[in-house]
Amino acid sequence: MTSDKEPVSEHSREPIGKLISHLHRQNQKILAKELLPYGIGSGGQHSFLKLVLSHPGITQDQMTSRIKCDKATTTRSVKLLETSGYIERRTDPHDRRSFLLYPTPQALEFAPVFQSLLDDFNRELSKDLTESELDTLIDLLHKVTRNSERLNGQS
Repeated sequence: MTSDKEPVSEHSREPIGKLISHLHRQNQKILAKELLPYGIGSGGQHSFLKLVLSHPGITQDQMTSRIKCDKATTTRSVKLLETSGYIERRTDPHDRRSFLLYPTPQALEFAPVFQSLLDDFNRELSKDLTESELDTLIDLLHKVTRNSERLNGQS
């Protein structure tokens, strides 16, 4: 009988990027399902809402830069969050071509529930890790992120 899994030697580890990509896709699916009853869809809309809640008056360009995505993704997510009643766009008084994004009263009312959902999700992801393992994981992911940014010419 043959196994469909190859034994992992120190020279044939699973690629880090593959593991991170898989984790990201799984997280997006789970969060989309959890947030659907609140009118927040997939595509990382939760990341954009979290950013507007923590930085009222942020521009779309600033969001694109902070979330590290393309402008089309930001535009699409902002439009969907605006349609769902969570974000309002106001013309930037210093640049009439730009919009400042603010959370609506609906978003501010939802914020504690939203944060609780995110906290619960994060707790579930790390429930089998000790505090020390969690600290180490976070430190290592920061290092890998810095390496990725360096490779992408962002440092």
